Amino acid sequence: MPIEVFNRREQKYMLDDETYNAIVGYISEYMEPDAYSTDGGTYSISNIYYDTANDYLIRKSLSKPVYKEKLRLRTYGTPALEDMAFVEIKKKYKGIVNKRRTSMQLKEAYDYLDEGIRPDGNGLNRQVLAEIDYFKNYYELMPKVFISYDRRAYFGMEDDSFRVTFDTNIQTRRNDLRLESGAYGEQLLSPGQWLMEVKISGATPSWFTGMLTKLKLYPVSFSKYGTEYMKYLNGCLLYTSPSPRDRTRS
Repeated sequence: MPIEVFNRREQKYMLDDETYNAIVGYISEYMEPDAYSTDGGTYSISNIYYDTANDYLIRKSLSKPVYKEKLRLRTYGTPALEDMAFVEIKKKYKGIVNKRRTSMQLKEAYDYLDEGIRPDGNGLNRQVLAEIDYFKNYYELMPKVFISYDRRAYFGMEDDSFRVTFDTNIQTRRNDLRLESGAYGEQLLSPGQWLMEVKISGATPSWFTGMLTKLKLYPVSFSKYGTEYMKYLNGCLLYTSPSPRDRTRS
């Protein structure tokens, strides 16, 4: 699919193995696994997040503004350079998430994002590509961090826009920022932890809110990139002065 557009709310919950297993058993009556979660298994998602030289986008995001945005390059599994990849802009305004993305070969994505060579594939949406052009050029973005995870995903039987995903084995690194190198790096979560994300376009089903109440689960504020960045800062004592251009945005 060359382009996908999402507008939705997202809520996140941190689970242990026991709670994760309880939820999966409960929701199986109302939801179906997506095409990639075959036989109850997980599939791998890998991303490269782009930011400014002095990490303006993630620093702004961590300040919890009304509006925030990010750009990432995403693939499923460990890709070859000829495989398809997604370039995504994700924006959040007053709790509503808007994601716009377009697909191209991984090699084309590297050439485009890192060298400024625009792809010319037939499946590209030019409007979205123009948005990505403006975004990456205005901020002078560069690859900053690799983040991968194993996912299990479900969608509602009655409303397939209602989705629940479970992520574990979240790995990060700041070197070898190539998706074809595969998933390896520092673990972001403790063993046995799962991040559950609830993606809602309309109303949350009553059976699901009832389950959350019964299990005494409450939303948490959690960002994979934000958590990685804070861990990176705790292990990095180097300070980079803001560029003159960055000072105008702060």
